[in-house]
Amino acid sequence: MALDSDIIRTEIIRVLNENGKIRGNELVSRVIKKVGNEKLVYREISSLVESGEVEKKMHSKSHIEYNLINLSESVNNQLKSVHREIEMVFDEIKEFNQINDQNKIEFQGRLRTVIHFIHIVQSIDGVMKLLSHYPTFKKDKMFSQITRKISDCWENILENIAHQPEEEFLNEVIANLRISSIDSRCIN
Repeated sequence: MALDSDIIRTEIIRVLNENGKIRGNELVSRVIKKVGNEKLVYREISSLVESGEVEKKMHSKSHIEYNLINLSESVNNQLKSVHREIEMVFDEIKEFNQINDQNKIEFQGRLRTVIHFIHIVQSIDGVMKLLSHYPTFKKDKMFSQITRKISDCWENILENIAHQPEEEFLNEVIANLRISSIDSRCIN
């Protein structure tokens, strides 16, 4: 039952994302075509209105409109959060590069740190690639700033790897990043 509820909610939000304001009857009929029955759809719409995610405007008993509340503001807030995260990672990479230039950090410490940075940037980059399929995210001005900062992070990581004194450093990074599909002991 909870699974049906989540599917119906997702479909309601998807329809509202595509259309903006939409009449209640049209929203219900479009959601019913994909999932659920009328009673469950109305219940989920009411739940979304109560939670504050969806706005309900009643012009008359037969003319009710639904709309997502502050979609652009919500998108911008989510992207600001991702931007803060990538900014912190960028600063950490720069700080690591400076410390590495001043002090000789042991090989294993440098290797672990570089791999850690690669995993973090890959994760954020993956989130941005997923979000790039949604026009509301892609249109936001923060989107391009984040992708540029991700690119800057990759550039700093690669520069750091290239300036390591050991010739085998890159091979070690690659060896530690590779996931063996043959070795089943690595899979949980």
